[in-house]
Amino acid sequence: MKNFSINDFQTQVDDVLVRHRSVLDIITKLQETSSKVNRAVAKSATYCGCIKIHAERQEVPKDILYSEIKNYMENHVKGELCDICREKIEAELSTNLFYFTTLCNLFDINIEELVTKHHDQLKALGKYGLL
Repeated sequence: MKNFSINDFQTQVDDVLVRHRSVLDIITKLQETSSKVNRAVAKSATYCGCIKIHAERQEVPKDILYSEIKNYMENHVKGELCDICREKIEAELSTNLFYFTTLCNLFDINIEELVTKHHDQLKALGKYGLL
C-alpha cells in the first residue's frame, strides 16, 4: 500500500460524494453521524457490556499545579471494547470523518493545514491553549 495522504483522502471524498452536497445536507449528516458515534459507545456499555461507564464528579485537590491536574482526571470508562463494538465504533467514526471532510471541502479548508495549525498552536501554548 502506498503512503497515505490526508490530501488524497480529502480529494477522494470530494470525488465520491454525489448526494448531500448542500451545506444543510452536510451539517445535518455530520450531526447524525456524531449521534451514531455516541449511540455506538452507549450500546457498548448498555447492550454488549464490554465496557462500563462510571461517571462521577472529578475530584481535584485545590493545592496542586495546573500541570498536575491531568494526573487526577478519570475517563470514566472501565474495560475494553470487544471486537464487534470496536468495529461498530470505527465504522461510525469513519462515516463521521467522511462528512467532516465534506464540510471542509465545501469551505475550501485543507485538513492537513488545519491539523498542522492546531498542532503548532498546541506545541506553542501547551495545555494553556485549551483554556
